[in-house]
Amino acid sequence: MGKCEQCIIKQFNSLKALTKEELVRISACKTSHTIKKGEVIFEEGEVLNGVYCIKDGICKLSKLSENGKDQIVKMVVKGQLLGQRSLISEESSNLQAIALNDMEVCFIPKSEIIADLQKNPKFSFEVLKDMAHDLRDSDDIIVNMAQKSVRQRLAETLIYIQDNFGTNPDDTLSVLLSREDYAGIVGTATESAIRVLSQFKKEGLIESVGKYIRIIDLPGLERVE
Repeated sequence: MGKCEQCIIKQFNSLKALTKEELVRISACKTSHTIKKGEVIFEEGEVLNGVYCIKDGICKLSKLSENGKDQIVKMVVKGQLLGQRSLISEESSNLQAIALNDMEVCFIPKSEIIADLQKNPKFSFEVLKDMAHDLRDSDDIIVNMAQKSVRQRLAETLIYIQDNFGTNPDDTLSVLLSREDYAGIVGTATESAIRVLSQFKKEGLIESVGKYIRIIDLPGLERVE
């Protein structure tokens, strides 16, 4: 199990504001976990007793709607923290977290994070910045849902995945999502997501390589209306 004070991952989240002594203390009480693809990290409505630091892998945060469909709110990647908002608000989680591939995470107990929030103003400020960024992203999602077509939202999702998560050696998107996941991200029915992806293929914008998607006309995808 690696030591927090030596881990490069902390540079990508608010833990970078902690002192060496604080990181040594956290390292002594954290636990490391391997989470398999498809496993639930925490459920909607669950009381979280700490935060998860993502060392490797990707998970999706989703919320179950009244009609029983999952709306994917965010994809959380290597270097980010999970659960800090619920911890600070002292509320149960309003989202579910599920691994999209095999993950390595470290779990830091609530008592340690709260102690650092109370004693280290730089750490508190970094956590506030992260939460502010999440609120900005939520605002963007609301606007996109109201003003953009399913075609536009799906095109932007494909571009976002390529820009943020990269590609495999064969240029396919490195993140493998189901058609249900794509529908959950853009807020539409699975059938609609399948239909639009088929349209993109016919228009020469993307192609399928097994279960993976490869973007073959990025400028064309950017012009989708």
